[in-house]
Amino acid sequence: RRADSSGTSFIFTNYLSKISQEWESKVGAGASVNWPVGIGGQKNPGVCNNVAKINGSIGYTEYTYAVEANLSCAAIENQTGKFITADVESFSASAANADWDNAPGFYMVLTDQPGDKSWPITGVTYILMREDADPALRQEMIKYFNWCFTTGATAAQKLNYVPMPQNVVDMITAQVFK
Repeated sequence: RRADSSGTSFIFTNYLSKISQEWESKVGAGASVNWPVGIGGQKNPGVCNNVAKINGSIGYTEYTYAVEANLSCAAIENQTGKFITADVESFSASAANADWDNAPGFYMVLTDQPGDKSWPITGVTYILMREDADPALRQEMIKYFNWCFTTGATAAQKLNYVPMPQNVVDMITAQVFK
């Protein structure tokens, strides 16, 4: 577990709260929760270090940190009853199967998404942009988004992150870049 407040903790505890009423009522979801047991690690590298050093331990971290630390990832049962391992394809499936049409401002928590191949503990990193941004600044931001969706997507994949699925990119382009 994390000793510090983090988005990773929010994603993990959000998932646990969705699949366990007991967890939701006793611990809940949040960037920082009152863990019932465990040794906290500072940030993702600290969690990885604890898992690597403490025999029989388990933990949660961003996928790229687990890969870098050469840690095994558990297969977890998803919403359709399939046991899925964490990898780029299962993260992509979660994002592709999400109901983005009903996500105000494209904000969505991707835990426990439908789909046979969806990893149930997927998270998203967001970029925020003011609706009333200066037009010149807005155009520069659109250039940056386009870079993220093309060149940046390739760079992200090399770091074990997943670019947004094309259907979501198309929605963002149609709604935000107008």
